[in-house]
Amino acid sequence: MNNCLAYISKCRSIARCRRGSAFMEFAFVAPVLVIMVVGIIEIAMIMFVSSLVEGGVREASRFGLTGSTPTGLSREEFIIQRVQDITMGLVPIDSSNVSILVYPSFGDIGQPEPFTDQNSNSSYDTGEPYTDVNGNNTWDPDMGAAGAGGPGEVVVYRVDYDWPLLTGLLAGFMSTPISMTASMTVRNEPYLVGGGGGGGGGGGGGAP
Repeated sequence: MNNCLAYISKCRSIARCRRGSAFMEFAFVAPVLVIMVVGIIEIAMIMFVSSLVEGGVREASRFGLTGSTPTGLSREEFIIQRVQDITMGLVPIDSSNVSILVYPSFGDIGQPEPFTDQNSNSSYDTGEPYTDVNGNNTWDPDMGAAGAGGPGEVVVYRVDYDWPLLTGLLAGFMSTPISMTASMTVRNEPYLVGGGGGGGGGGGGGAP
């Protein structure tokens, strides 16, 4: 009988013991806490890099619209270099992911070259007559011509890049790398060809 009472008392004592409970609670909370902290850091880096690239594209377009040509570089080369400088090497920037396209007007941005839809299927088919707006001797779904444009022309600056996650903890929640874009649309100043101009304004732009 005494042994039975002692056993019951021991069980009650164990049930009332709180030693180690804090450690167990932390073991349950810690993974969630770590994921939250890492998520905040990842999102902060994404926003930081996005801001840098957008700033680089904005500064590059402000230079491009003046028509200035730096010594030893083409306008396009200097524009790419400007984006590289501002992004501080965090994002690979070169001619493969930077596009500079010229359009006749703002309304033509992203539009296909006009063509005669002879079979009325609402799409261009090889052999159908078309207007070669960008002068590359082929029909294009985007009529933009490569280059920084001339006086008064509309130019779209665009950078497409991938940003890899810093850790693999969020791989199950976010695709990696993350495809991102920054763009800016401006109208070139009415500068003198062969001259170059001062600073000026522009308009439009954005990034997803």
